[in-house]
Parts: sequence; C-alpha cells; structure tokens
Amino acid sequence: MIKIRNIIININQYPDGTMLLKKEFDMGNENDIDIAWNYENDIELIALYYLTRKLQSDGAKNIRLFMPYIPNARMDRVKNEEDVFTLKYFSELINSLGFSQVVVLDPHSSVSLALIDHIRVRTPKPYIEKAVQDIYRQDDTQDLVMFYPDEGACKRYSEMSFLPYAFGIKKRDWKTGKIMGLDVAGAEHVKEKRVLIVDDISSKGGTFYYSAQKLKELGAKDIYLYITHCENTILEGQLIGSGLLKKIYTTDSIFTKEHELIKVMNCEEIGED
Repeated sequence: MIKIRNIIININQYPDGTMLLKKEFDMGNENDIDIAWNYENDIELIALYYLTRKLQSDGAKNIRLFMPYIPNARMDRVKNEEDVFTLKYFSELINSLGFSQVVVLDPHSSVSLALIDHIRVRTPKPYIEKAVQDIYRQDDTQDLVMFYPDEGACKRYSEMSFLPYAFGIKKRDWKTGKIMGLDVAGAEHVKEKRVLIVDDISSKGGTFYYSAQKLKELGAKDIYLYITHCENTILEGQLIGSGLLKKIYTTDSIFTKEHELIKVMNCEEIGED
C-alpha cells in the first residue's frame, strides 16, 4: 500500500494490463512530500517510481520515503553465478529517485544500509515496549523474560530492554543447513516465567515454533512472540495452530491479514522518533 499525505493511492489497470495511476491530491505551494510504502507486492515498486517522477515533474524538491520493510532484503548476497542480486538492483532503483531520506524500520539485512542512499533506521524498541505493556495489562506479575532465538537477535535487541533474557544457540547440519536442535543460554531464567520471543522477521514461523517447544521443555509458562515484519505466510505454518503461543505482536509493515492470535501495531509515518 502506498500513501501520499495519508491518502491511499489506487493502483488500477487499463484493459491491456498497463498501470493506471492518478495523483488524487493537490500539492499546493509545498515542495516537501512524504510517501509511505507498506510493501505488498512488486507492482507497487513500479507505481512508486511513476508517482515519484510525477511529483518531481510537478515541482516537489524534497520527497521523503517511509518504507518500514525493505523488499528483497533476504537476497542480500549471491553465492552462485546464476543468483540475481535483487537487493542491489532494488536499491539502485530507489536511489535513482533521489529521495532526501529513506526511513526504514528494523532492517533484516545490514547490507541494505550500505546500498540505500540517505537511509535512516528506526528502532523497533517502541513496538517491543508496547507488546510488553500489553502483556503486563493481562497480568501485571513481574515475571516476564525475553528470549532471542539466536545470538544475532540477542546482540540486536538485548540492549532495548532491562528484563532478564535467554537466547538460543542453533545446532545446525552445516552440509544441509537444516536446524537439528536448539540449546539455550540463560535457561535458568525461563522456568515458571512468561516469555516474550523477539526477532525481526517471520515467514512461516518455523524458528519460533521450535523455540517455543524448547521453552516449554524448560518450564516456561505463557509464551508470546514479537516480530517486526510478519509475512502473511505465517498463517500457513504450524506455529499458528500449535497452541504454544498466547499472542503474536507485529507491525503492519507487511502483514495484511487478520487472525485472533495476532495483534497488529500501526507503523508510524514520517516524523521524529
């Protein structure tokens, strides 16, 4: 979904399949424009290109892009000759539009920070805090512990909270890449405690399914999950129907569905943190 000045842009098509767009707002005398893009599909990327060029041709000099989720962040390197480095080429297209600022939220790959010009990173801390507050509203017993599924997540998020924490150490078959199990550092913090799992992105939720299983084995009580970017495919995985989680918290950066287990928080648009 693309919004300009909080107006949703309708992306339509002519009978031949080409794009039909209209700039349905008046710029007035202002040269500063904010565009918010919560990614749903690659068609929106072409629409973003057309809209930005139209704004520039109409005299906009300072266009800022709020793009909480960075598309193609999963393809941030190439291993084989046939691989297409989509993040690199996506970033080149974004850079060609000359945005004065590109604001992102909790980027999945640090490579994107080097590739995208004028990038500004927003911390997910306010959203994690909202999740913690919601858990405390359900039960204000001070027994909440954070869990980070791997060492990378621990380094990224542990400084955002003063709560005790544990983190996972994945046991992996390096020939196949398959995760064979999970050890837990700080397991003593988990027993008979409520646990909030924290990470940046989820597809079908396999990592969190196995994490929650391990936490239950260690004696955890209620288990919650916070993920900044939740793909709609989480509804297809075994995590949702497992009964292991009491609630999932995420933002609307890419999640567009509804489910009784998932609480969605609105991403803030352009502005100060």
